[in-house]
Amino acid sequence: MKISLNGEWRLRYHLEGRNMPPVETWPAIRAVVPGNVELDLWRAGVEKDPFYGENIYDYRKYEFYRWQFEREFDLPAVLPEGRLKLCFGGINTYADIYVNSVKVGRADNMLISHEFDITDAAVPGKTNSVKVVIFSAMNVARGLDYPVSCEGNDDGDEFVRQRKPPHSFGWDIMPRFPSAGMWRDVYVEVEKPSRITQAYYTTLSCDENRAEVLFKFRYVADSPMLENIKIRVTLDGRTVEKTSMFGSGSGRIVVENPRLWWPAGYGEANLYDVKMELVIDGRVADTRCERIGIRKMEIDHKMLPGDAGEFLIKVNGCPILAKGSNWVPLDAMHSRDAGRYEQALALFKEAGCNIARCWGGNVYEDHRFYELCDEYGIMVWQDFTMACAVYPQDREFLETIENEAAQVIRKLRNHPSILLWAGDNEVDEGYSFKGFAGTFNNYNAITREAIPRAVRQNDPYRMYIPSSPYIDFGVERYEVPEQHNWGARAYFKDDFYRNTRAHFISECGYHGCPAPESLKKYIPADKLWPMDNSAWNTHDTDYLPKGERGYNRNRLMADQVAIMFGSVPDDLETFSKLSQIVQAEAKKFFIERTRIKKWRRTGIIWWNMLDGWPQISDAVVDYYFVKKRAFDYIRRVQQKVCIMVDELADWEYAVVLGNDSRESFDVKYHLYDGDTGETYMQSAVRSPANENVKLGGIRMFIGEKRLIMIEWEIDGMKHFNHYITGYPAFDANKMLDWTKKIDSMEN
Repeated sequence: MKISLNGEWRLRYHLEGRNMPPVETWPAIRAVVPGNVELDLWRAGVEKDPFYGENIYDYRKYEFYRWQFEREFDLPAVLPEGRLKLCFGGINTYADIYVNSVKVGRADNMLISHEFDITDAAVPGKTNSVKVVIFSAMNVARGLDYPVSCEGNDDGDEFVRQRKPPHSFGWDIMPRFPSAGMWRDVYVEVEKPSRITQAYYTTLSCDENRAEVLFKFRYVADSPMLENIKIRVTLDGRTVEKTSMFGSGSGRIVVENPRLWWPAGYGEANLYDVKMELVIDGRVADTRCERIGIRKMEIDHKMLPGDAGEFLIKVNGCPILAKGSNWVPLDAMHSRDAGRYEQALALFKEAGCNIARCWGGNVYEDHRFYELCDEYGIMVWQDFTMACAVYPQDREFLETIENEAAQVIRKLRNHPSILLWAGDNEVDEGYSFKGFAGTFNNYNAITREAIPRAVRQNDPYRMYIPSSPYIDFGVERYEVPEQHNWGARAYFKDDFYRNTRAHFISECGYHGCPAPESLKKYIPADKLWPMDNSAWNTHDTDYLPKGERGYNRNRLMADQVAIMFGSVPDDLETFSKLSQIVQAEAKKFFIERTRIKKWRRTGIIWWNMLDGWPQISDAVVDYYFVKKRAFDYIRRVQQKVCIMVDELADWEYAVVLGNDSRESFDVKYHLYDGDTGETYMQSAVRSPANENVKLGGIRMFIGEKRLIMIEWEIDGMKHFNHYITGYPAFDANKMLDWTKKIDSMEN
């Protein structure tokens, strides 16, 4: 039995303090659950759209408010046998929960679910009341201890002890929006007295002929003795039964001629339905059904300086060239995340991504995200929620993180798409910047003790790395094999990008201005252009009451346009077009350099696919799902078979045919000048599986500016790419003409 408590609630709110008036006198409005209090205030007309203009600053005061949610629910007179639980998918953040005025529990972590036993508080056959009192997280936080070593991003020390997503305190890609509310489903259910508590599956070995799948189980049984109990597992038409004399155990299932799970481009993302049953005295007491994939993932990771290192993903023994994007917050107000999953991941599929990195400044996504990744063949690199800070090291905090990690792992571990667990985002880098004595990052007990212990105990067959990037003793940040390549963000073909020593690039981005039609939705008309004003700065993202950060992203974006074209246009329409061209060429260059240098480089996870609020950023699709030019350029260069042009060397541009798949193909190709139609190269060739082939070279003088059009055909299907030769500055009108020709290829 499950009773949903989603929908309408009553919300009361008041500034928190010592002498607060009776709660009955607080303002009251209608609230919607799942939700965020800001959405409720906006719907009620108390505040304006927080995403428009500079309205977000009007919400600062609510960081110090207390919120009380109230509603009623009916219970049947006769309930199934078992304990009655009140369940919250997510509460933001510090909350006391009451049923019929009886306090049933407290929550203090937004990132995980909470369950409270309400058997003794609820009354069957009656209307029951539930009340959720959410305290000011800022007030709770300022009553905690902060050792002097602790430090948050942009002086945001308040987030290092709060289990909220770091981005919500203000980031260079997200606004300051700590928020409050019940942001995932709320429901009441009866917990069976005899039930499966854990079902775990992993592939021990596999090839195309045979696979061995390990299952482990934990259960509780409402029985005076553990007698006549079996666990029954059914997979691919085969059933294995295990007699159990205790509440745990394991078994193995052999699958003949298995349909293996493969990343996109390397094969089908095959899935199997698996059922685990708890059988007591011949009766099925509980059942768990899941979808799993049969696959073996590993990472050849060598932490050695320079070219001696390695970070190579292998799936089912096959080396994989990883191509994908960082997954950042879907929305500043996370109750809206679930409604954006389908459309967001459809972009990953369309762009040919085979990997997504769940960035550590975000929340943990719900099952639907991973189900779609399972289906689309998108490997998931999962950071734990910590980013760009030095976190507390006391035992209480370590226990909090370890318990959080254990819950997250147990919830998600059966998804075949999950490639690895990573301790955090850029915390190792953060330590290296602080100037602490010695190499403190290797003494970070959170990622060297607490989280790896949770991984080893709950998912021992999956890879774990302590940080992204992981920086070990005596190795510099730009020497480790897996790197975040940001640098000064100057010209995208400068030495920093061309000569990076990274084997695997897990972050690398470049700015692109949104379309004017999108900008008009959140920038007031009187501030739409020129862009040097507070509205643009608010959406770049600076939190102006706190002060501007060390660099202005809008100015950086304009400088990138100036580098490419020699000047910045004086109208928004042209600026947006040129900025998107620069971003598109940059992202294309980053991906092509990775593919051309295969296997010296083994993957790139560029930054990033989609914005989580209306802003000016590195994303290639804006908050309103409007694609920037870069999206189509990326889609073309992430095809499993692609022809690319390398950088000028020894009088010529080398032409490379890249194949990131397990198949070989016959390829007909044609490279020609976009202006004159002159043919540079034309022939047919066999493209070997999972390897590159140099097709030849195009001789050209240094500095010549030309548009090389690239077409190839496989099994009657045409594919396209392009390359622009020469060095900045480019003529803006000529480039705009070239983009029309590039767009026309697929038309």
